[in-house]
Formats: sequence, C-alpha cells, structure tokens
Amino acid sequence: MARPRTSGTRERIQATALELFTKQGVQNTSLRQIAEHLGLTKPALYYHFSSREELVVSLVQPLIDDVEALLADDEHHDRTPDPRALLGRYFDVSYRHRAVMTFLLRDLGALSETGLVERIVNWRRRLVALLAGPEADVSAQARAIVALGGLGDCLVLLGDTDVETLRTAALDAACAALGPLATR
Repeated sequence: MARPRTSGTRERIQATALELFTKQGVQNTSLRQIAEHLGLTKPALYYHFSSREELVVSLVQPLIDDVEALLADDEHHDRTPDPRALLGRYFDVSYRHRAVMTFLLRDLGALSETGLVERIVNWRRRLVALLAGPEADVSAQARAIVALGGLGDCLVLLGDTDVETLRTAALDAACAALGPLATR
C-alpha cells in the first residue's frame, strides 16, 4: 500500500537511493546508509519504504509503466509500426528515465530479487516482436536486439551529449543495426 507523501521526503529518499545504488550497487547500499546520507532516522525512512526492495521497485516502476504504455499503444493497432518511430518513442521514454537506465545497466543482477528482471525481459521481447515481426527469423530478432541494446547503451555511455544530437545519432545507429527491418 502506498504511503502518503510528506514534504518531499519520499522523493529525496528516492533520489539519494538512486545515487547510492548507481555508485555502490543495491547489495552494497543499506537503508541505514541512505537514511544517514539524508540525516534521517531509519524509522523515518521505513515510514516511506518498508524495505530496500520496495525502494528499488519504486525507482524502476515508472520506467516499466512508461514502456508498457508505449508497447500497449503499438500492440493495440493492427499495423506494423514504423521502426524508426518506435525506436524514437523508446529512446524518449528511456531518456526520460536515463538515471534509472544507468542504474539498471550497472546492477541488473541485484534486481532479480524484486521480480522486475522478468518484466523488463518481457517488454524487451515485445519490442523485438514489434521491430522484427512476430514470425521473424533469428537474424531479424538479433538485429532488433542489437538495435535496442545499442540504443540503451548510448543513453548511458553518451549521456552527456546534447539530447537532440544523441537522439539522432542513436536512432541512425539503431536503424543501421536493423538493416532491412528499418525500411518495412
């Protein structure tokens, strides 16, 4: 059950947790460290998050919700999505959540305890199916996987680049990875 927000404390906890999780990893960051970093008592932190796993889920869930909304919209239509447009929408969602994307790429293993890995893998499979088609061969699926993975890596490794420059370069590279799939 979600707890009420009070004076931005919940958001401050999330911001500090994201910073520490990204720097140290989830398993190496305790709720006590987060509380101390913020000058809070551990019970004050527990008021907002009952566990480290709940805190991790609260950080990742908005990304998952946004990607699932994107997927639902594209899957709902009886048309093959334009690959560049789909990759552009995926880039935009991922860019909005780039701090979480960075955290995920650096500590994906620690997320297995939360059940989020399975959800992320599921939406990646759905994106591949949208990009490559439902009956795609291994080569087409591999192209779609490389396009998606490369796009995500660009957000993390080139994150200091101007967003429009990065968007154009990443989409060009992802479409090149798609090869003939990019022009369907």
